[in-house]
Amino acid sequence: MRITVKGRNIEITDAIRAYAEEKIGKVVNHYDQIQSIDVVLNVIKNPSVSQSHTAEVICKFVSGSVQAEESAESMYASIDLVADKITRQVKKFKEKQITSSKTASIRTEAAPEIDEETTEV
Repeated sequence: MRITVKGRNIEITDAIRAYAEEKIGKVVNHYDQIQSIDVVLNVIKNPSVSQSHTAEVICKFVSGSVQAEESAESMYASIDLVADKITRQVKKFKEKQITSSKTASIRTEAAPEIDEETTEV
């Protein structure tokens, strides 16, 4: 499993990269079918925008993907928010996978027996 951290309008420092990998890396504890995690950090350089730091996470599984995006006043806060959000989504995705595999398919279920009633005319 690999974590890729990219930046738009921001230079990714070693501290931000380590913080993002630490926070987002905890998602792996909840589901072991994760192939890769892409983290995109973005800064809007407009003084009128209050929540200008955005963190976006795309978590790719064997059978699908999950995406989350959060904005905050600082990059560390946006990483914290998106880490919580992606953790909830990964847990939900895992539960869906488990419940869908537990349900029996039509081919494995036993066919219900039909009682034929004889009707007299």
